[in-house]
Amino acid sequence: MRQFTHLDQSGKATMVDISAKAETVRTATAQGRIKVNQDIFQAIAAQRAEKGDVFAVARVAGIMAAKRTWELIPLCHSLALTDVQIAFHMCRETWEVEAVCTAKCVGKTGVEMEALTGVNVALLTIYDMCKAMGHDMVIGPVYLAEKNGGKSGRYVREGESL
Repeated sequence: MRQFTHLDQSGKATMVDISAKAETVRTATAQGRIKVNQDIFQAIAAQRAEKGDVFAVARVAGIMAAKRTWELIPLCHSLALTDVQIAFHMCRETWEVEAVCTAKCVGKTGVEMEALTGVNVALLTIYDMCKAMGHDMVIGPVYLAEKNGGKSGRYVREGESL
């Protein structure tokens, strides 16, 4: 059984020492959805939200959040991200917007938390941009879809989205 890496021998929280690890190209992609009502969905699609371009603001918010993950999640390392991309997909059948965040760096630790933080903040920003039109929105599921690099190599989430 694997041990928790953020606990020392006495059970105290500690940052993982990555100084001996090799630098590799690391990428991670996280996905999530926000379910909205038909009116909100159509306003987003037609760029008629009162607060402006929902996707433009949510994209910048997600990128900014990914860059600051180390300030939000205790014990995360600060990373020099080399790329963060956020894309949105409209799912008309379910009145959902899917957000996808891919983070990349050359480093000694992975970027899964950065991708997850970016997608979550992008979805929260969509909520914020649309809440004047109604509060009946639900965020989730959010999950790691894929990661590459490091000792554990490649991970791809199997099965359908949650």
